[in-house]
Amino acid sequence: MFAIIGLLVVTGCVAGGYAMAHGNFSVLWQPAEVVTIVGAAIGTFLISSPLRVIKLTVKGFTSVFKAKAPGKDEYLQLLRALYDLLTLAKHEGIIALESHANKPMESSIFTPYPFVIKNHHVLDFICDNVKTYAMAGMEPHEFETLMDIDIDTHHEEESIASGSISKLADSLPALGIVACVLGVVITMGAINEPPEILGKHIGAALVGTFLGILLAYGYIAPFAANIEHQTRDQHTLMNVAKTAIMSFALGWAPALALEAARRAVPSSTRPTFEELENAVRKK
Repeated sequence: MFAIIGLLVVTGCVAGGYAMAHGNFSVLWQPAEVVTIVGAAIGTFLISSPLRVIKLTVKGFTSVFKAKAPGKDEYLQLLRALYDLLTLAKHEGIIALESHANKPMESSIFTPYPFVIKNHHVLDFICDNVKTYAMAGMEPHEFETLMDIDIDTHHEEESIASGSISKLADSLPALGIVACVLGVVITMGAINEPPEILGKHIGAALVGTFLGILLAYGYIAPFAANIEHQTRDQHTLMNVAKTAIMSFALGWAPALALEAARRAVPSSTRPTFEELENAVRKK
């Protein structure tokens, strides 16, 4: 929702400022410049990106309009699911978690929490590490290293989309200059024309630079920044899960492990001690 509002604000303010200066909008309509800049940008992206990167980038673009940053309620759902999981392990042993980890979509622990069920990255992280710990009997420091590898790999993959889009944004001003230079070449070919004709050619050439800069910093670069925030949110969610599981592996009681996980939540969305305690008691 905010992404759509932002696009409207950028477009409206640029167009509004141009109109306030009594600009002629027909001058800005230069299809040839658009084809040159946008087409070249798409081409360079296809040259530089294997199929996997293209798919991740397209998915990243669409996620800007769909994704919602986790708030306090979402973190409470994750913390309550972790508490249920660790409490079962405390009472019945870690082996009791295998059935829940093998079939999380049918688990009585995970299904009450829609946010956890829908976030397959976090759910897979929890289930994979619970199964690994139950099966391998690893030392806590070895287990922590394994979870860190999992988080780092996920973070690196999720950063591909933002990195690719950021590089695309960086290329657009230069491609705008390419379109502008081509316009100047055309202008030089009409050097004997009257001033009003030359003015139109020069204006059309400068539109290329304008479009390249506007597309780069007004539209494409903000998409990359939005995806970076999404990646950071996913990293935080996985770190919360890691903190709870790791604390339990160190021998902490479920309540203490849950408090450690709560401390890993960013302060802007962190439930208070009382809010988490009330949510657990209500459960």
